[in-house]
Amino acid sequence: MTGTSKSPSPSASAASSDPKAGSNLSSLQAARSAVAALTAAGVTDVVIAPGSRSAPLAYALAEAEVQGRVKVHVRIDERVAGFTALGLARGGHRPAAVVTTSGTAVGELMPAVMEAHHAGVPLVVLSADRPAELHGTGANQTTVQPGIFAEFPASTANVRAGDDPAGAIGAALAAVGAGSPVGPIHINLQFRDPLIPQDSDTAELAVPDAETPAELPAEPVATGREAAALANHPGTHRAVVIAGDGAGEIAALFARRAGLPLLAEPSSNARFGPNAIGAYRLLLEELGPEVERVVVFGRPTLSRPVAGLLARRDVEKAIYVPRPVNWFTAGRRPETLITDLAGLFDFVGGGTPGWLERWQTASAAAMAAVSSLLDGESELNGLHVADLVWDHTDGNLVLGSSNPIRDMDLVAAPDWHPLDVYANRGLAGIDGTIATAAGIALANGIPTRVLLGDLTFLHDAGALLLGPDEPEPDLQLVVLNDGGGGIFSTLEHGALGEREEYAAVVERFFGTPHTVDMAALAAAYGVPHTLVRTADELDAALDAPVTGRSILEVPVRRDALRELHAAVKGAVQNVLR
Repeated sequence: MTGTSKSPSPSASAASSDPKAGSNLSSLQAARSAVAALTAAGVTDVVIAPGSRSAPLAYALAEAEVQGRVKVHVRIDERVAGFTALGLARGGHRPAAVVTTSGTAVGELMPAVMEAHHAGVPLVVLSADRPAELHGTGANQTTVQPGIFAEFPASTANVRAGDDPAGAIGAALAAVGAGSPVGPIHINLQFRDPLIPQDSDTAELAVPDAETPAELPAEPVATGREAAALANHPGTHRAVVIAGDGAGEIAALFARRAGLPLLAEPSSNARFGPNAIGAYRLLLEELGPEVERVVVFGRPTLSRPVAGLLARRDVEKAIYVPRPVNWFTAGRRPETLITDLAGLFDFVGGGTPGWLERWQTASAAAMAAVSSLLDGESELNGLHVADLVWDHTDGNLVLGSSNPIRDMDLVAAPDWHPLDVYANRGLAGIDGTIATAAGIALANGIPTRVLLGDLTFLHDAGALLLGPDEPEPDLQLVVLNDGGGGIFSTLEHGALGEREEYAAVVERFFGTPHTVDMAALAAAYGVPHTLVRTADELDAALDAPVTGRSILEVPVRRDALRELHAAVKGAVQNVLR
């Protein structure tokens, strides 16, 4: 049995491959011990995909579920299972686990593991494996699983067949967050035949008194010196606060106390209050050159104007890092790392007189210009849809990558905020969005709405498949369907695509057009589908409560997208002159 905070050492790997090592526990006994170790560490939800080598874990989880110690979710697709567990961990603010059989099934989890690493999510992977004596023999579904996720796991363990896995699992989970970045954990469990309960070791399905697993501590809040720092500060600089993904409400409180403009991405969960600047990325061209200092909370990823501001050498920058994170390597970012709010106030001071008011005035004018422009549009577009979705969502909101989250960034008014806003911004991929959202909805039973594009929807359509005995999340998918990949038309490819010699290439390779019948696809999965063509229809549909699963398909034009964004930028520039 081996465990490590990163990859196994050579000696540990050699020990784990000894075919004679460890023969005390049956596979079911080892699996029971593994499940008990998970629940003791605060895992309350486990997602499992079917498989033979993982059967001991399936039986052990069935016992634990009957005993009320864990909730089990079954998915047939390992990639969907991985992202569902990711969503459960994010929505529940506690570790969640995913179980797979051996072979390619483990590799299917790589996207979710990568996202968990970069987003700092405690996703626990339990991969069932063949025993050591079968490795290197050509045995079916046998490959090298320890280390398969490279450097992405925050901790790992490789447990030999017959060994008790409890110690390795407990140590691996305890190592995460104890002075090290939070991230995925990979536990590789070797099992020998027999893989099903034997007469001497039958499954225990009687219902005893339920145990309540301990939850992870809540997100840290400002206390002591930090709380005092929120109360007093000097005001000296033309500074701004940038709140990226996962920044949390502390960014909004800091900006308010410091008297600074707050440039908050939608998934920062800080886009509220009087200091939050709407359509901020359209204002940076006008006001950005005057910025002297920047304070960063969370991970900003959405816009080139913000990236440009952070890249400026004439701007002093600090980033708030109260605990270790995975998404950057020390020494590779230009900001000064500050771990407490008092130090952050010492760095930034406060806004110079009139500085915040200038941003607020410009923001109000910009938002009014965008609203006026949209009112004059006869057809629905992504900005219309984002605006209505934000205003109508009082539960959780999940935003797909590509255009939807950027549309929301332009129009989401800071005078309203959904309960919690999520997005997979660790690597900003479109994969796994529906599965992640389902996990978020299931984590605490909170109705959840998703705004996503058609390609993001199609990429994860398999996540719509639920078995008849699986709990159904309250999940509404608002699908912005422009028949392809719209985001590329707003980038350099869009300009190139306007040239005759490149038009067909850009459309085929970047536009990736399709003619999928989404109503038929939804019907195949048994999910209610509604086609919405007008703002009034969408307004009425969003007004209804989110119960069970449903799809709102909103067809929009892709060929007008580049022109629309140019018009928005022009309208804002006009009111700022």
